[in-house]
Amino acid sequence: MPSSLGLETSYRDKMVDGCQTPPVRVVAAAGAGFLLAVLWFDLMFDVQVRRHQGGALPAEVRSSIATYYRRVTTTAGRMKQLVAAVMVATLVALIAELVASDVARWRAAVSLVLTGAAVTLAAVRTVRSAVRLGAQTDSADVQASLARAIYRDHVACFLAISCTLVIQILPT
Repeated sequence: MPSSLGLETSYRDKMVDGCQTPPVRVVAAAGAGFLLAVLWFDLMFDVQVRRHQGGALPAEVRSSIATYYRRVTTTAGRMKQLVAAVMVATLVALIAELVASDVARWRAAVSLVLTGAAVTLAAVRTVRSAVRLGAQTDSADVQASLARAIYRDHVACFLAISCTLVIQILPT
């Protein structure tokens, strides 16, 4: 039944305090924003590899990056669990968007594919590489290779999550 605002009752019932943005879209955008901030912090350390093309990285660069990744993957305690929880919550919100049709289907589908790809890359390769780099048990060449791979992964994830955030916050 249409309301005086011309909105369907089911859609109006989903609104939060008169906001016309569906709650799942808010959660998806907030989650993407949080993940983008985490990636930004990671990239602040990762970019050190750009100054040194090929071969081993200087010891101070390897140490700086490895120390950061040891801290955020091994000694961070609950913070790493928070990042994983936000990844899951963001994916759930994007799935809910697709199922509930609260936004244009293309927005939900593209956002889900981009975020799913970034989360999968992180889960399958990036985190494992970061833990290994943080342990600093490999040779200098292997550590350099890990650091460069992590940097490439984070750039790809940053681009994917940035696109998701833009899709989520653009007006309908």
